[in-house]
Amino acid sequence: LSDLSISVCISSRELFSPSQKYQLLVYHADSLFHDKEYRNAVSKYTMALQQKKALSKTSKVRPSTGNAASTPQSQCLPSEIEVKYKMAECYTMLKQDKDAIAILDGIPSRQRTPKINMMLANLYKKAGQERSSVTSYKEVLRQCPLALDAILGLLSLSVKGAEVASMTINVIQSIPNLDWLSVWIKAYAFVHTGDNTRAINTICSLEKKSLLRDNVDLLGSLADLYFRAGDNKNSILKFEQAQMLDPYLIKGMDVYGYLLAREGRLEDVENLGCRLFNISDQHAEPWVVSGCHSFYSKRYSRALYLGAKAIQLNSNSVQALLLKGAALRNMGRVQEAIIHFREAIRLAPCRLDCYEGLIECYLASNSIREAMVMANNVYKTLGANAQTLTLLATVCLEDPVTQEKAKTLLDKALTQRPDYIKAVVKKAELLSREQKYEDGIALLRNALANQSDCVLHRILGDFLVAVNEYQEAMDQYSIALSLDPNDQKSLEGMQKMEKEESPTDATQEEDVDDMEGSGEEGDLEGSDSEAAQWADQEQWFGMQ
Repeated sequence: LSDLSISVCISSRELFSPSQKYQLLVYHADSLFHDKEYRNAVSKYTMALQQKKALSKTSKVRPSTGNAASTPQSQCLPSEIEVKYKMAECYTMLKQDKDAIAILDGIPSRQRTPKINMMLANLYKKAGQERSSVTSYKEVLRQCPLALDAILGLLSLSVKGAEVASMTINVIQSIPNLDWLSVWIKAYAFVHTGDNTRAINTICSLEKKSLLRDNVDLLGSLADLYFRAGDNKNSILKFEQAQMLDPYLIKGMDVYGYLLAREGRLEDVENLGCRLFNISDQHAEPWVVSGCHSFYSKRYSRALYLGAKAIQLNSNSVQALLLKGAALRNMGRVQEAIIHFREAIRLAPCRLDCYEGLIECYLASNSIREAMVMANNVYKTLGANAQTLTLLATVCLEDPVTQEKAKTLLDKALTQRPDYIKAVVKKAELLSREQKYEDGIALLRNALANQSDCVLHRILGDFLVAVNEYQEAMDQYSIALSLDPNDQKSLEGMQKMEKEESPTDATQEEDVDDMEGSGEEGDLEGSDSEAAQWADQEQWFGMQ
């Protein structure tokens, strides 16, 4: 309709006033924006601004003629500032952030509304202009002291929690039942400094308060923090609790799907992915969950496609970057994987799994020196906790010269957290190299006393085989396979045990084969053709 009206306006200028033409152009640009024709929308918004400029000049030269109808109409006209904001939105959708910043920078500071300052702050942050970003976030808080996104933005830029809290203190004191906000700010200040333990304790204290009990957002944050701290069991429990409260929850489900996939619960991952797609396919999370299912099913090309699709929907999705990076690494495209892990680190500098992915790439390409430098930086930046100690020890294990250092680091990690699975696995690997199987068995039994993990049961099975405890080793392999039916190493260990347990049966079978001569050869002739028919037909989804 607006397009037709503009054509009429051009053909017959007397039918519409200049202000009406301006409004028509804005309406037309808005409709294009909602149809996702962003370049065309920018063009029409620019024409509207030119018309507004001409309108302003005309009104200055020729004052109002007393037309009563024009006064209310002019008051209802879309503001020039609002039009510029919409242009900036178009530019961000087109990933032309510099143009978006330029258009918003052109608005005088005093005329900037909170949403303009918020967009500017986010754009500055993305462009690495931290000082300008902090200034814009603070301006948002000055106008809207309860803008929680602005608070999180400042905390993410290393502004101290006390300083941020001071900007909201007047509102907290003036509004009843808002005392929880200062604790909320404190909790997320710990989150953004990487102090996961204190962040968990603070959010737990908030969650126990009657006003915020069963808050889905807090439960999601708590689940994410347990994940960052390496406590996958509690992370899954909190995600499940949040899901029960809100069946349509999407935020954080990518991490939840990843944790389920790691535990071998691929059927649950598949069901979760289908449910999320039914809620929305315009978010990154459903694509990441499906990608995790493909990745842990060893269908790396499909996982790569799904990860790329998730990034296309949300370029800031850390889990999507990690998924795509891991798929590229396993496909042998290590240098491309490194780029994705570095971007994940830029977006989430306090998440250890981003650094783990990058270090694995360095080790895969035999760049032990780069891996060591990165592991040391993580150790210094995030502090000496069980996770960083284990990560540094993992790199040290790759160099025969630093084996003793790896042992010391792992002992420190296990002193802090005796149940930390990654530290237990690496210590067991070290003991296996030294052939200290009894020590390894004691370590694994202690770790399995209060938890059950497929990898730990499988390694315990390997150690028991080494000391000739075959029956218990078989039991451990069975437990491992019950936890993850797709664990190939446990299956191989069990099959090897079965062959070693029945050598007499094997010799009897050989004797029967010798007696029968070539009687079975005819049955075996078709094996190659059958193998060809059952070969994996995994298709490439167009991603190169």
